[in-house]
Amino acid sequence: VQLQASGGGLVQAGGSLRLSCAASGSIFSIGAMGWYRQAPGKQRELVAAITSGGSTNYADSVKGRFTISRDNAKNTVSLQMDSLKPEDTAVYYCNAQIPYGSSRHYWGQGTQVTVSS
Repeated sequence: VQLQASGGGLVQAGGSLRLSCAASGSIFSIGAMGWYRQAPGKQRELVAAITSGGSTNYADSVKGRFTISRDNAKNTVSLQMDSLKPEDTAVYYCNAQIPYGSSRHYWGQGTQVTVSS
């Protein structure tokens, strides 16, 4: 199983980016999917998560600005990031619970998001 993330880049404060992550390989089912981020010198933190049924939760710092979604047919998860702030600068990682109900989680390779002031 592999997770391939894409969509990072450099954007000015107030701008938008969309991250995408595709799971591939021998996949029977996928449980929760999510996005984490890690800024320099800080611990990795949960940004947003979505269950297989579509329930979502967000870090307080991104509520109202970021939107997570998934396409179960394509095994993808996306993160729409609007009103970006310099403090959103980090490496963003996608994560997926595969298979559904498993304790096993897979990580994508990380994609850099840089927000300039």
